[in-house]
Amino acid sequence: MYPSEEQVTLLMNHIHACRFVYNHSLEQKIRAYEQEGQKLSCFDLNNRLPALKEEHPWLKEVNSQSLQSANKNLDNAFTRFFREKKGFPRFKSKKNPVQSFQVPQSYSVDFDQRWIKLPKISKIRTVFHRVFTGKMKYATVSVTSTGKWFVSILVDDGKPEPTPAPFSLNTTLGIDVGLKDFATLSTGEKIENPRYLKTSLQRLKVLQQRVSRKVKGSKNREKAILRLARCHEKIANQRNDFLHKISFRVVSENQAIAVESLNVGGMMKNHHLAQGFGDVSWSMFFTMLEYTCRKYGKTLLKIGRFDPSSKICSKCGYLKQDLTLSDREWICPDCGIHHDRDVNAAVNIKKFALQEQNLVGVSGAERTVEPVDLPQ
Repeated sequence: MYPSEEQVTLLMNHIHACRFVYNHSLEQKIRAYEQEGQKLSCFDLNNRLPALKEEHPWLKEVNSQSLQSANKNLDNAFTRFFREKKGFPRFKSKKNPVQSFQVPQSYSVDFDQRWIKLPKISKIRTVFHRVFTGKMKYATVSVTSTGKWFVSILVDDGKPEPTPAPFSLNTTLGIDVGLKDFATLSTGEKIENPRYLKTSLQRLKVLQQRVSRKVKGSKNREKAILRLARCHEKIANQRNDFLHKISFRVVSENQAIAVESLNVGGMMKNHHLAQGFGDVSWSMFFTMLEYTCRKYGKTLLKIGRFDPSSKICSKCGYLKQDLTLSDREWICPDCGIHHDRDVNAAVNIKKFALQEQNLVGVSGAERTVEPVDLPQ
């Protein structure tokens, strides 16, 4: 979106108001539970909005449904916390790189005139990614740290999700992710890790030094912060583009994808490798694989994170217990096959996933094999 200066002020007021209501409602829920043992619902929080508007009159300038959506998002966050153990809801900060608010209804779009009309903001010039048809639901308006405005519209086109296509041993692909190579496929192909953050690290350090040397509150400091934000944004865009292309490619070429469930949050606690783990963005890659498979009617298979896929011979099932992380290649003492560690792991991930599906014709490595390579 390309709002005018006046519209930018109105949009920022909506963002500040929704963040304020979210944080205020979170505080109210915590206080009500600690002091009275009462659980405030979304309905209770919305009933308190009129009194909150009287206390803070500037909230009346904001679309009321956007404020109610902030309460609904908070209620959904508590639902995920209790049902899925996703972590206790946290207060929103105005320093977050992306700020947003939602418009549930009463907005309209015009593809010919290229504008979107939002409540209390009027028409905003917009470049649409594509023309869509269907029932429009939520519109999420967001702004990046570099001042770019976007709107994401949730549309119900009425079409059912495609039924997952049948898959076999030959139409399934195993993927083993890593730091040296971003991904190793069971076909033997290795996808190089682009390391976008590492290649731009020196430039980021220079820009950060320039920010720290400027006087706080000055115009020059604002300009330096903007340059630093643009560099971070470029790295994120490069990474997202790379992940989108890889996920779309592997889903398009196969009927099923097999991956290993990883505890990325636990890995990030390793301060020696945390920067590398953050640069490859495995969690985002698995998320893209999941929704791309669902969109195109493919199947995503996952195996447990504790299966020793790289230590088991994919041909005979021999378990080599003394294999260290520095051993990138090894020879099976039982059948004599030379293994590339990552390729062998990708093949085992594929076989383990298919064995869970009880697919006929899958042979080789077995997950229940007893250790045969005893330490000396």
